[in-house]
Amino acid sequence: MSYPTSLLTEMSRIFFEETGWEKLADSLNRSDYSHVFVLTDKNTNQFCLPILEAKVNPSLTVLVMEAGEKHKHLHTCSQLWRELSELGADRNALLINLGGGVVTDLGGFVACAYKRGIDFINIPTTLLSMVDASVGGKTGVDLDQLKNQIGIIQEPSFVLVDPVFLKTLPENEFRSGYAEMLKHGLIQDRDYFERLSNYSYDIEHIGKSIYHSICIKSNVVAQDPTEKNLRKILNFGHTLGHAIESYFLDHMNYDTLLHGEAIAIGMIMESELSHKHSGLSSDDRNRIKEVFESIYPKIQLQADDISYIKELLRHDKKNRSGKIRFALLESIGKPVIDQVVSDEAIDDAIAYYLS
Repeated sequence: MSYPTSLLTEMSRIFFEETGWEKLADSLNRSDYSHVFVLTDKNTNQFCLPILEAKVNPSLTVLVMEAGEKHKHLHTCSQLWRELSELGADRNALLINLGGGVVTDLGGFVACAYKRGIDFINIPTTLLSMVDASVGGKTGVDLDQLKNQIGIIQEPSFVLVDPVFLKTLPENEFRSGYAEMLKHGLIQDRDYFERLSNYSYDIEHIGKSIYHSICIKSNVVAQDPTEKNLRKILNFGHTLGHAIESYFLDHMNYDTLLHGEAIAIGMIMESELSHKHSGLSSDDRNRIKEVFESIYPKIQLQADDISYIKELLRHDKKNRSGKIRFALLESIGKPVIDQVVSDEAIDDAIAYYLS
């Protein structure tokens, strides 16, 4: 399908399908880059790199990292910085990050820090990275089990989005990204949320929804690039969701709970917080739970699990003056930020999800 090449200031950096491939070819052919590197993980190296190589002419030097969130840390960065140095990368080198959110987050950080900054381009290959990590310039890595504690905000030269890569994904990874799209509806567009509520694993027709989600996020980021105010609405579901994700990363099998699955849980819990603290109607709260439970498997949490998750909340990077702050909803499509809730309310929110 055809897309406008740019809609907003932020989206002038985001190019879709053939327009994106033309932009990439033009950038590589007309630039004076001394060396072009491509960062992949072991999965995208096998399944996605051939698509990239068929589209571009210049020779590419491929770097490969281990796949998965458990490798999103400074040790991986150090390995890549050493490889770049050993391969003679100078300040005129380019790094193309070909992968999901782990690759684009970590690769962006590697590029920003190497020799105080080299150019980078992101080519997201998962639904999650297309609708979330592709927009906003957040780069970084985890610190132990704590999500995204180290990083900076720096825009890539541009982002190339092509749903062709989704054909390489298993369905659970598709659903993981779908949670972020549902979130975009919850914070900005009730009609969009309702359209997405009829879940379908339909890669052929997902392009328009990807574009709409990117438009929603881009509009928010363009108004508040450094997350001082409006951009905080994008954190709906992420305060509890990230704590749950971090708990599973530290205590369970790394493949047990994907990012989007954890955020889906967080959005159910935070809809209950919204009902108690910011006026979300019981009908909206129940509708949110109904939609997410129809798409995502339910997990069980024991008392010890809940205690650890609540402790992780205290390390959330959005906290201020020791207080946990939430982005909540007044209604579907109408968010509020910087909401402080009681410890008892958090217990009730977790109980609501488990009920």
